[in-house]
Amino acid sequence: MTAGATREAIEAVWRIESARLLGGLVRMVRDVGMAEDLAQEALIMALERWPADGIPANPGAWLMTTAKNRALDALRRRKMVERKHEALARDEAESAPGAAPDLESALDAEVGDDLLRLVLVACHPVLSTDARVALTLRLLGGLTTDEIARAFLLPEPTIAQRIVRAKRTLAEAKVPFEVPRGAELSARLPSVLEVVYLVFNEGYAATRGDSWMRADLCDDALRLGRILAELVPGEAEVHGLVALMELQASRSRARVTPTGEPILLLEQDRSRWDQLLIQRGLAALARAESLARPLGPYTLQAAIAACHARARTADQTDWSRIVALYDALAELTQSPVVELNRAMAVAMAFGPAEGLELVDALADEPSLARYHLVPSVRGDLLFKLGRFAEAQVELERAASMTENARERALLRARARECAALARGGARS
Repeated sequence: MTAGATREAIEAVWRIESARLLGGLVRMVRDVGMAEDLAQEALIMALERWPADGIPANPGAWLMTTAKNRALDALRRRKMVERKHEALARDEAESAPGAAPDLESALDAEVGDDLLRLVLVACHPVLSTDARVALTLRLLGGLTTDEIARAFLLPEPTIAQRIVRAKRTLAEAKVPFEVPRGAELSARLPSVLEVVYLVFNEGYAATRGDSWMRADLCDDALRLGRILAELVPGEAEVHGLVALMELQASRSRARVTPTGEPILLLEQDRSRWDQLLIQRGLAALARAESLARPLGPYTLQAAIAACHARARTADQTDWSRIVALYDALAELTQSPVVELNRAMAVAMAFGPAEGLELVDALADEPSLARYHLVPSVRGDLLFKLGRFAEAQVELERAASMTENARERALLRARARECAALARGGARS
């Protein structure tokens, strides 16, 4: 394997294993900053050794063992109590390379998932809601500050400052690294759900890179959502979020071509949608609807996704129902992004001119200034109205704003189509 291929493989391993690695380290050392440092040290050692020695048969176990060894050294230097020495030594012995099943058996018995513990700790009430979400995205998904900033539609330095302050606050407050129960758990749920869904969204439509989707993030978010649903079965919005993710994930196989190009929703082969995930999503939606009225934001979004899932073809989609659901969602959330999505639904139900009017009303919304889907949607509606030259400008602007290579290529191809049609119209 070439050095470049080895490095790419290491980066892929890191994407998959970093969150689990951090979760286990946080449980052991009780310090988020120290856990991140230890994980980074393990990554550096992998970058130094694997090109020469080859990638281990179980790279996740190798990283965990290396990080635990560093943790043990650090704790010895700090003269930690003997009990912690013994616990770490036991973990170290059980987690030797090639002993991956023992890593699984070391998971916390109460929650069954170090990643979930990590989310709940990072969502501690001592942090602001924004800080909870940013920190958990950083730790859980291994997202860069730039990716998180784009998810929040905020400048990157703002997110970086939030993450640094959040880790400092957790350390200074000596937050216990344990799973909350009862009312305390309920109080943390809204920000936990927001985190899980933002991680899912980053996997479903990656903000940057060469891939349209990152299946590992979708899988992590779905797994965490399902665990939450088991932990708090009476919380409607937990089931609403699970329903939403199941229904959206059901389209995954139909969202890309064999060579990775994006396929938009209305152009997808619905026979490739995963019927098992659809049935799971509809069941979770029914559970959410039975637990709460009026419906919460995740349940409303799941109901919108269900309208698509129930339509055998794009033409059979109940757009009037979707507009009504978006009306309720917009009133509940007061979100400009929801208003943009509502405009798209209105265009489908009542014509592109009405949709364009709603999009234009969002032109001065500050939080959407860097959001590439605004010119993308506007370009699509102008195309449908036959205003090809204007559509070309908007689609090119959208292409210049996105950092996802696949999406950029799609937008530029559509812009070229508009240019050709505009030239044809001019000659006629």
